[in-house]
Amino acid sequence: MELDEEYDVLLRDVCIRAAKSRISSNDTDDVRIIQAVQALDDIDRNVNELSERLLEWYGAYFPELELTGEALASFVTSFGSRANVPAGHPLHEKASGSMGAEISFADEELLRTFASNLCSLYDTRRHIESYIVTGMGSLAPNLSDIAGALLGARLISMAGSLQKLASFPSSTVQVIGAHRALFKHLRSNTPSPKHGIIYNNIIIKNAPWWQRGKLARAFASKISLAARTDLYSGKKNPSIRESMEKKLNAIRAANPSPPKRESKPTGKPGPKGRGRNRKGGRR
Repeated sequence: MELDEEYDVLLRDVCIRAAKSRISSNDTDDVRIIQAVQALDDIDRNVNELSERLLEWYGAYFPELELTGEALASFVTSFGSRANVPAGHPLHEKASGSMGAEISFADEELLRTFASNLCSLYDTRRHIESYIVTGMGSLAPNLSDIAGALLGARLISMAGSLQKLASFPSSTVQVIGAHRALFKHLRSNTPSPKHGIIYNNIIIKNAPWWQRGKLARAFASKISLAARTDLYSGKKNPSIRESMEKKLNAIRAANPSPPKRESKPTGKPGPKGRGRNRKGGRR
């Protein structure tokens, strides 16, 4: 009986220690990067909504002010009422001749606090971006070198982990983020997507339309190679970027001009189809 009780106590302690070890092992570098990317998305969504609210709210007092986003928040935080804009400021003339309503002291203080919190969100966003860039430099140096730290982090976030991204074939990497277009292609036989989130890289975004598909395919293959190198070696390999540049330049040189578009049928009847279409054959 005593041995059974000791066995139960020992088994309980071992299970608790195993659970704690499993929980602590889940906090890996790529999980922290994923959380940072998702926090960045949350901040972007909230900042856009709050900026629109500030623009509409402050526009009643200074409608001639053509500032948006962080510039508007900084202006409201600094001056509040348009009457506080100094004489040497570029917006002094607009502020002095504005047709907006007069702002009360209570509204001015409230708007300043609102704009100050919005500026803090912009600062937090920059801090998170810096954290992602630093973290990606140690977690995935080759992926950061090929795709950029922010795009590489977003690819890891959408894949779920660096290990999952490394296990994807390059054709999957090419269309990550284009799931709606891909499902539409599978359902209704529309043209397949040529790229997903990798479109945000200047290699694809700034390319002519007739080169984007080929460039996206080559770019995705190097991203896949870089992710696998980061997962299994963790060391930066400059030859991946060199080979990518050669491949991209070869594609650009081989496709300098757009292909000729195929002429679409005009719908006019041929010589045998002249006249009215008869239904049911000869009567």
